[in-house]
Amino acid sequence: MRIGLLTDGGYPYATGESRLWCDRLVRGLAPHEFHIYALSRSARQERSGWVLLPPHVPAERVRTAPLWAPADDGRGHGRRDRRRFALHFGRLAEAICSEGGADGTGGVESFAEGLYGLADLGRERGGLYAALRSETAVRLLESACRAPGARRSVHTATVPDFLAFADQLERALRPLSLDWYGEDDGLGAVDLCHAASGGSAALPGLLAKRFFGVPLLVTEYGVRLRAHYLATAGADGAGVRDSGAEGPGVRGAGAVGADAGSGAPVRALLAAFHRRLAAEIYRQAGVITPGNLHARRWQERCGADRAKLRTVYPGMDAERFTAYAADTADSADGDGAGGADGGGAGGPATLVWVGRIEPAKDLISLLHAFAEIRRAQPDTRLRIVGAPVRTADGAAYLTHCRGLAAQLFPDEAADAYAVGDNPVSFEEIGGPEAPDLPDVYASGSLVLLSSVVEGFPISLVEAMFCGRATVSTDVGAVVEVIGGTGLVVPPRNPRALADACVTLLRDPERRARLGAAARARARELFTVEQNLAAFRALYLELISHAPVRRAAESVDADGSPLPFAHPAETHVPGHWTAGRPRSPHTTPSWANPTGRRVGAYAGAAHTGAGEHDA
Repeated sequence: MRIGLLTDGGYPYATGESRLWCDRLVRGLAPHEFHIYALSRSARQERSGWVLLPPHVPAERVRTAPLWAPADDGRGHGRRDRRRFALHFGRLAEAICSEGGADGTGGVESFAEGLYGLADLGRERGGLYAALRSETAVRLLESACRAPGARRSVHTATVPDFLAFADQLERALRPLSLDWYGEDDGLGAVDLCHAASGGSAALPGLLAKRFFGVPLLVTEYGVRLRAHYLATAGADGAGVRDSGAEGPGVRGAGAVGADAGSGAPVRALLAAFHRRLAAEIYRQAGVITPGNLHARRWQERCGADRAKLRTVYPGMDAERFTAYAADTADSADGDGAGGADGGGAGGPATLVWVGRIEPAKDLISLLHAFAEIRRAQPDTRLRIVGAPVRTADGAAYLTHCRGLAAQLFPDEAADAYAVGDNPVSFEEIGGPEAPDLPDVYASGSLVLLSSVVEGFPISLVEAMFCGRATVSTDVGAVVEVIGGTGLVVPPRNPRALADACVTLLRDPERRARLGAAARARARELFTVEQNLAAFRALYLELISHAPVRRAAESVDADGSPLPFAHPAETHVPGHWTAGRPRSPHTTPSWANPTGRRVGAYAGAAHTGAGEHDA
């Protein structure tokens, strides 16, 4: 079948989100014909180019569009179209600004009417760039914010706030103006749309379902709406407090998020828009696949129907870590990385932390916990292995952590003639000290996770593949992932984290049992094979429940199926149809209500050649 894969800021670009699992999906389900529809987030991402596409996906099947650059096509609208725009945009603005239901998902019908009305206008009359940034749009936003029943957080919005929101809204709704909706060479020709995330990525899928009846599958390894809630902390709608739902494909609020410098009204309007959009996406999707139960609870709270939800865990490459699993078998004898003394090859115990350096990972609590561990196990060492820091905030946080480590653990020397050494090392993934992640995990007696905000903990799954026992904070999907194969402690509790680590460091046999159980659980639940099998079955399920879409040439004037509209031999390569022009109607006279031969059969009557004479 033909699959329209919809991405936002990820595949097929070399940077961004959802690259790995989308690439594995396309390669693993090669019998299906994938067409890629990708939205890019920045000029830097465009310059980075694409990943190497699989042989069965030629570049002609990839369409891209930027959400970051101006897209003014110079088109204007006549008076009648401007009235249509005002009507539909007014409904949309009213739904965004109104309080709605108590759970924040009310006003879905009004939002849908405005959204699809704008989509129809954009499809018929061209792009909406100028209209969405026009004075009319600003006035309608102002009117909606001042209307009775509008949310309190937008009452104080000013003209600069309306202009800023209109700019963000135009970028979010830019898929309405794209030329992806052709019936023969666009999303109208695919059998199924698979959105790699919610938000703007799923918008083309919504329109394909409205225009052509194409079923929609939405995968969210991290709930995009939650990212907007976090970005709008302190504004209306940001009161949903949780321990995180980020997944392997979601690192932030997405292509259209609240700028750190935006005022509270702008952040509130953006949060309300994405809440309405998420509700409509969940309402129209045939199947929704959260990446874990934590994300699933978020989706249910945002209006997703439980009957549509299917949890599909991310697939990870288990073979990459297979060579290191043998160390676990040796740990009970005191020889491997988890030996009786807790160290590697008879050396001191080593604790390993892997992840992104940012405040949500709470490395401050980790360092304080390690100070407690050192009091009980003086020879223990800590490796903090992080992804390359690319932001100023990340660099500042790393500097702060290095300073705290130097303060808590002054360089130590074994004697008066040895060089001092700090028991905490900060390393970079891919650097000289940590060139390969399996080596990093193999060096550890325990793998730690200290986050206060987490979604799907990739580092824990990788450690499980390596057969390592883990100590983690109870956030996000941690408990769901590790099951009973590791210890879990409350977040922001250095003493509890330290006690759990010391307990396992002093019990190598238990550590070995937990590591072996962790590896077995990871190979059962989190492999690429199980991920591909799940999506293969979901594709068939969606298609089996989708209504039959008949081409115009396959039905008669009353819309009833036309028998033998496409004879079987027209689908057989070779001499059957060589040299014969294909006609859209190929119905024999005995099956045609008019009594006349049509198409290829008519040609056979004129030439005296039957289909067997070919």
